[in-house]
Amino acid sequence: QVQLVESGGGLVQAGGSLRLSCTASGRTFSSDAMGWFRQAPGKEREFVAAIRWSGGITYYHDSVKGRFTISRDNAKTTVYLQMNSLKLEDTAVYYCAAANTFRALQSLKEYDFGSWGQGTQVTVSS
Repeated sequence: QVQLVESGGGLVQAGGSLRLSCTASGRTFSSDAMGWFRQAPGKEREFVAAIRWSGGITYYHDSVKGRFTISRDNAKTTVYLQMNSLKLEDTAVYYCAAANTFRALQSLKEYDFGSWGQGTQVTVSS
């Protein structure tokens, strides 16, 4: 239904910034909620942030509030994750995902996201 491609990952020093992009193609109108997840080596995948195409409502995990900003460009069918004040613990593979649901973003679970990108590596060094 929808294909997702992430980009923008790389190596950055602690305290620095990166902006990730996720471009959607296909039947994007059927997936109103977009999210970013991350997975560090040896750890489970965790939720980072989510946004709705319609209205732009956002929701963040507590660990990234005030540092990360999720946004979207509907015309470009692209979702962004601006990451500032990066910490060593932010190192992970970052994935974007799409969910076809209108439930509150706070209530969504990982299994609600049916489409996933390939991921992009973010490495934060000291």
